[in-house]
Amino acid sequence: MFLKLLYGFLFVVVLYGIPSDGQKKKEALMSDKVAQMMDWAGRRAVIRMNGEKFRRFVRAPPRNYSVVVMFTALQPHRQCGVCRQADEEYQILANSWRYSSAFTNKIFFATVDFDEGSDVFQMLNMNSAPSFIHFPSKGKAKQADTYELQVRGFAAEQIARWIADRTDVHIRVIRPPNYAGPLMLGFLLAVVGGLVYLRRDNLEFLYNKNAWGFGALCIVLIMTSGQMWNHIRGPPYAHKNPSTGQVSYIHSSSQAQFVAETHIVLLFNAAVTLGMVLLHEAATSDMDIGKRKIMCVAGISLVVLFFSWLLSIFRAKYHGYPYSFLMS
Repeated sequence: MFLKLLYGFLFVVVLYGIPSDGQKKKEALMSDKVAQMMDWAGRRAVIRMNGEKFRRFVRAPPRNYSVVVMFTALQPHRQCGVCRQADEEYQILANSWRYSSAFTNKIFFATVDFDEGSDVFQMLNMNSAPSFIHFPSKGKAKQADTYELQVRGFAAEQIARWIADRTDVHIRVIRPPNYAGPLMLGFLLAVVGGLVYLRRDNLEFLYNKNAWGFGALCIVLIMTSGQMWNHIRGPPYAHKNPSTGQVSYIHSSSQAQFVAETHIVLLFNAAVTLGMVLLHEAATSDMDIGKRKIMCVAGISLVVLFFSWLLSIFRAKYHGYPYSFLMS
């Protein structure tokens, strides 16, 4: 029995070999790097790196973890407004991963500021910020490891989907609570309650159908334009291209939108509604026939023009949508 065990041990040694000193040093170095990254991640979800840290913990092997790096320029004299907006979303994403129950050392989040690591920007031939690059645990970063900021935007949810595609790590984005909505609702209820109390002896206005209809219409326009999306996701007002300086008010993806976009959609829906009201009044009112014709033409123009613009916005966001009206 002893001889069988001895022969088995010798066979394993011959087959797999005894770990060399170089392999032991490699494993020890990788263990130290993981321990150091975990220590930094325990202090703050996004690890700040300069050129030396980047070369040692991101570029240099050995490494058994992935690193998502945001390259940015947050110093005030750089005047990069979009960098601050992207950094806020990046912090939300990193904190969602850091404080989730699924947190492991499989992936880390880091940032390199231009003023702290300009040599890194030169090393990677980068001349714009912000940018996101995923450095895999094995091999070099491929083209798909560079996040398409202009196409997807920098919302935390969009970056999380991209990370899931590259690493199979699924991050559930948890945003900090926003109390602005409940406070505004409480203020509105207080104002309405105060008005009702002041006019408690004359409550005929509560039976005004036009007032109730206008209020219901405002709620419908607010909800259909995407105001609840703004309240939940907290997107930026617009996006400014750091390379060209061009400002985009309509998000190019159907999975996200800007605050300005919701305002535009709200106004377009309101214009279409106004056109329908004018058409209804032109058909049912007892006004002069000339005024009714003017109202009819104005109503048709509003409906046709603004409905066409709404379709154009939808086509720009949902690529491949086949239908259009007047404008493509």
